[in-house]
Amino acid sequence: NPKGELGDDEFRPLRLQNGWYVQRHAPMLRVAVPYGELSSRQLHQLARIAREFDRDYGHFTTRQNLQYNWIPLACAADVMDRLAEVDMHGIQTSGNCIRNITTDALAGIAVDEVADPRPYAEIMRQWSTLHPEFAFLPRKFKIAVSGAKEDRAAIGWHDIGLQLLKNGAGDVGFAVYVGGGMGRTPVIGTLANGFVPWQQILVFIEAIVRVYNRYGRRDNLYKARIKILVKAEGQTFLDAVNAEFAAIL
Repeated sequence: NPKGELGDDEFRPLRLQNGWYVQRHAPMLRVAVPYGELSSRQLHQLARIAREFDRDYGHFTTRQNLQYNWIPLACAADVMDRLAEVDMHGIQTSGNCIRNITTDALAGIAVDEVADPRPYAEIMRQWSTLHPEFAFLPRKFKIAVSGAKEDRAAIGWHDIGLQLLKNGAGDVGFAVYVGGGMGRTPVIGTLANGFVPWQQILVFIEAIVRVYNRYGRRDNLYKARIKILVKAEGQTFLDAVNAEFAAIL
């Protein structure tokens, strides 16, 4: 408005795209910790934010982010400045977009690791952050990557689950699962492709998200996740993904 103020409806997309939820007693800020990796410099800054702006603590989530529950909204810009000082932010930790890419908590040091998932997770983070085509999906979208024989990343209950593996020739690729989820309708993901070469994985993910963006339910919040689309359409969904994959290639 002319006073430079934002109403609730105008403010909502701005705050959600930066990870701020307005809850009953105080805002909640969700800070992205890509694939769960933190430097000591970043951890010190997170602790400093907790001391100076919150109640001396934060909560690490199952998806490897950090949440603060008691930061006054008037301090939001100052906190985001502090996060930016250590290359952190809350972008895409809420809203109908591709959320934080998560992986195994033992990534890089696991004895049963086939390949380190972190470089691939980082490439996916760069690709998905502020992706203009996927900023307003039918619903939130979560990707997990596992590089080990034991699935500690729980890829089966994600919108896309990626399992790093090597074929008989020793080439690195991904088994791709789609349509998993928890919540009120728990579903285990469906195998969409048994081996996508690592060089083509972004293209295959793009094909999946593009098909979901086109055909996902937008009329019903409870039926908007990709798991509902995959369950309803089955092979038809997979055929559409493979056609889109071939077209992009």
